[in-house]
Amino acid sequence: MDDEYPRNSETLKYWLALIRTPSLGSIRIHRLLDKFGTPEAVFRETGNSATALGLPAAVRYALRNPDWSGVERDLNWLERPDCHVITRFDSHFPQRLTHIPDPPALLYVQGNPGLLASPQLAIVGSRNPTPAGRSTARQFARFLSASGITVTSGMAVGIDGAAHEGALNELSSTIGVTGTGLDRIYPRCHLELGQCIAEKGALVSEFPIGTPVRRGHFPRRNRIISGLALGTLVVEAAYKSGSLITAREAADQGREVFAIPGSIHNPLTRGCHQLIRQGAKLVETAQDILEELAPLLGDSPVPVALPAELQNPVHQDPIYRKLISVLEFDPLPNDLLIERSGLTAEAVSSMLMLLELQGVVSSVPGRGYCLTPKYNPNSAD
Repeated sequence: MDDEYPRNSETLKYWLALIRTPSLGSIRIHRLLDKFGTPEAVFRETGNSATALGLPAAVRYALRNPDWSGVERDLNWLERPDCHVITRFDSHFPQRLTHIPDPPALLYVQGNPGLLASPQLAIVGSRNPTPAGRSTARQFARFLSASGITVTSGMAVGIDGAAHEGALNELSSTIGVTGTGLDRIYPRCHLELGQCIAEKGALVSEFPIGTPVRRGHFPRRNRIISGLALGTLVVEAAYKSGSLITAREAADQGREVFAIPGSIHNPLTRGCHQLIRQGAKLVETAQDILEELAPLLGDSPVPVALPAELQNPVHQDPIYRKLISVLEFDPLPNDLLIERSGLTAEAVSSMLMLLELQGVVSSVPGRGYCLTPKYNPNSAD
């Protein structure tokens, strides 16, 4: 995809200078652009005006003294073939973002910028999930990505990372939205994951190159995560989880909000239960989400090619048959399934998730898992 503005264009340089102006957030930038038309005009008209839209003196001073050294760092970053800048006036700017209350004026993108226009679901949740929660996020993301839905998240440890991992290597891919400059992957433990996302999907930020980690940047990142997507799924979240901010942003933006319920004794499901009480859609399978999103997809193609283990009946696998053999049509708790099957807790959790996606088992909140009425044991023979 060609960039809207060549690297050496004055327009691009002024866009980058505008983004780097201290204390000039996206709302003020939009107001200035609406009034003056172009970034060049903003600097020309407001730099010396004492009353330009009520700008503080410090902002007017900064407009008279643009950060050209910072702009040069951005331009050096743009020398790489996979690095792009997309402005609000760019024809490639994602339309869904234009409809949120506070859209970014500019996006830095590393990877495939065309992916930003694809149908997306945001998956967010706890930074310290249970093994079952991590497995759920990974399996949901993989199923949705294989069904043609791009998975968008925030690169955090925990549920975010599991969602990105699950979506990679499938038919669609994943978008990682960061709260730092794209030259600074955060957290550092996700450096390899970030590189993989840039190669097979896209990394996105509204913050200039070199921007470090700052607490106040993450709520701003969250509105982009939800704003890019048709809906947001919360997998595990405590009452005060930051992922609830993303869910609230999604609701305020008029997007769908989904939540996965869990045990009433698990503190990491209380945020999800709170969302459900507030009107979020309770989901038990990834298919539930696809059915809800179907009317919003319009003419967007949703391929049907799924990963082999999601296409083929996994209950033909001897290990899965071992677990199925101890299941009943009445729900049994996980610890009993682990004891009867002799499998590890993590293996049972992951296998139950896949069996649920295929309709072999269903979960009963607070009681465990059971075989579904439509399951035919003879189909395993």
